[in-house]
Amino acid sequence: MIDEVSAGGIVFFKNNILMLRKFNGDWVLPKGRVEENETIKDAAIREVYEESKAKVNVIKYLGKINYEFNRTCYKEKVQINKVVYWYLMMARNMNCTAQKNEGFREAKFLPFDRTLIIARYDDERKIIKNAVEDIKFHCYK
Repeated sequence: MIDEVSAGGIVFFKNNILMLRKFNGDWVLPKGRVEENETIKDAAIREVYEESKAKVNVIKYLGKINYEFNRTCYKEKVQINKVVYWYLMMARNMNCTAQKNEGFREAKFLPFDRTLIIARYDDERKIIKNAVEDIKFHCYK
């Protein structure tokens, strides 16, 4: 089994969340692997920028998710244990561009409710819900 560590962001701008559409049509949140000698927070900021060109400010750490999957490597299946650390982020504006070399064909800020419908993975829907609740709590204090 191989352990992988990734970091990403739930990026808000007003009542919208940044989503990325992969070439296969799946909508996902921006995230990616933490590089050597990089903090998890810095990796999250870098991955958001690399995948979408969105400039963000980190508001707070939201939590982590764990999952396992199989990857084929040299015709052999390898089990991956992945941990993804998520940060609540605010975009400075709605400028974003999908980075095709990162595997994306579209980057868009979408309304909260829409993101919950189109998000490909259950764990990403859960972290989106947590982020939305956190934003509502801070806005209505």
